[in-house]
Amino acid sequence: MLTPAERREKIGGVFRVASGNFLEQYDFFVSGFYATAIAKTFFPSDDKFISLMLFFATYGAGFLMRPVGALVLGSYVDRKGRRAGLLLTLGLMALGTLSITIVPGYATIGVAAPLLVLVGRLLQGFSAGVELGAVSIYLSEIATPGNKGFYCAWQSASQQVAVIFSGSLGVVLSLMLPAETMTAWGWRIPMAIGCLIIPLIYILRRSLKETEAFQAQKTHPTAREVLILVGQNWGVILRGVMLSTLTTTCFYLITVYTATYGKEVLHLEARDALIVAVCVGLSNFCWLPIGGALSDRIGRRPLLFGLSILTIATAFPTLEWLVSAPSFERLLAVDLWLSFIFGVYNGAMIPFLAEIMPARVRTVGFSLAFSFATAIFGGFTPLVSTFLIQETGNRAMPAAWLSLSAVLALIAAFLSPRPLSDPVARGTALGD
Repeated sequence: MLTPAERREKIGGVFRVASGNFLEQYDFFVSGFYATAIAKTFFPSDDKFISLMLFFATYGAGFLMRPVGALVLGSYVDRKGRRAGLLLTLGLMALGTLSITIVPGYATIGVAAPLLVLVGRLLQGFSAGVELGAVSIYLSEIATPGNKGFYCAWQSASQQVAVIFSGSLGVVLSLMLPAETMTAWGWRIPMAIGCLIIPLIYILRRSLKETEAFQAQKTHPTAREVLILVGQNWGVILRGVMLSTLTTTCFYLITVYTATYGKEVLHLEARDALIVAVCVGLSNFCWLPIGGALSDRIGRRPLLFGLSILTIATAFPTLEWLVSAPSFERLLAVDLWLSFIFGVYNGAMIPFLAEIMPARVRTVGFSLAFSFATAIFGGFTPLVSTFLIQETGNRAMPAAWLSLSAVLALIAAFLSPRPLSDPVARGTALGD
């Protein structure tokens, strides 16, 4: 039983470590919400489809850097500590966000504009490759016994605050500025606000304490040993990739892609799509801790099985219902249904992934699995969805991409053994 002082310290640790997740996801959400405007600024074309595809390809390229960041920075975190790694990733994220905010458009500096945007995206992807993993591992290591799922859920919950904040800001800006102004330069306002938040997050993270679990390790692996351990546990990491595909695909579908899908595909008002995104963020924020707490009570694997099957069964029917008569109400209903699936599944998946990773390379193993899933599935969800709709003429085709991710997650759940009841507390895990 925690004392009031210990409880306050735990809450403070959760808040400080999750704050950086806000910045990482805030930038990605703003980019997704204003994809059409940013594409026109940096990738102008007479064909709106080509312009949008070029931007989404650049957007997705940042995710390809995540596995590299997971290996390089994850190794650093497992050698130097969780606190040092989280401060480093925050600094790299800040540089990426700042560079994209201040880069002039194609009309001003020509081809240098999209190239600089690409560099900024690659830098952000590199840092983001370990950010989520390091935060999740930190939370799992400070969790009280029997509550690891609930603690880990706040990593993803912090991202939903970014969804809510960025979406709400978009609604306010749409009321204050005409659409032409938002397209021309207004989209830079939320980017600049993100830059202003960086110093506050740095102050919060600087006060983090190192986890007892990391300090208890008598030795820490060298960079060479990390690579050897990763090679020895490639099967665990591969299953982790497959487990993570559903949560990353569903998440980017109902958050980042919602604004573009609602406006460009369903031809709804841009403001309506942003309102839906805000509602989804609120819904995710509620379901994530519920899913985590539920997994602490009934186990992770039953939820992983059940939500994967539910996704396969409902993805196409719900999206076909939406596109048959597009409306704000139907888009909201479908996204809220997918929000339930994402929140409960992710609440169980994140602690499960942390539990099956070897303790000595827990951060790099977790980060590699999740970053590969994000790079292959989640980050390219807007690009693949746009391409599938264009090629088939079927506006419900994002359901195919979501269903594929659910099939992979279901297979991985069957192949993954039940983890130890409390591997962090006992100092062991699968592969140790």
